[in-house]
Amino acid sequence: MFVSIGKRSAGSTGMAGLAGLILGLALSSLAPGAIALGAELVMLEQPGCPWCKRFNEEIAPAYARTEEGRRAPLRRVDITEPWPEDLETIARERLTPTFILVDEGLEIGRLRGYPGDAFFWGLLGEMLAKLPQAPTSGTSVNQGQAQ
Repeated sequence: MFVSIGKRSAGSTGMAGLAGLILGLALSSLAPGAIALGAELVMLEQPGCPWCKRFNEEIAPAYARTEEGRRAPLRRVDITEPWPEDLETIARERLTPTFILVDEGLEIGRLRGYPGDAFFWGLLGEMLAKLPQAPTSGTSVNQGQAQ
């Protein structure tokens, strides 16, 4: 990944130029997804998982448009692939699907298996209730995104 902070002329110097260069280098060294902007619901899945398929049919199409989905966007992790570096502090799981609510790199709650749409929302709500309350004023991370 390459991040360009702007054009720099041959004669530009000073702290602003140096700060931009440092920021650009720092951002370019990060893997996509390495910076979490709040909570996320990590879904551990694997190919051929019938309960993952059922979740994908019953919940996944609408999840991002729900209040829960805005509060904790869904992030999928295939357990047959290398474990993401930013989840190193999160215990791995062999049962799929497993849903792990993560906030600022810390596990808040875990739901093993998919209990069906009738129970999923209530169990997710219990996990989300453990999160710090969302700010009621100021700028939202989702501001400007399609709701």
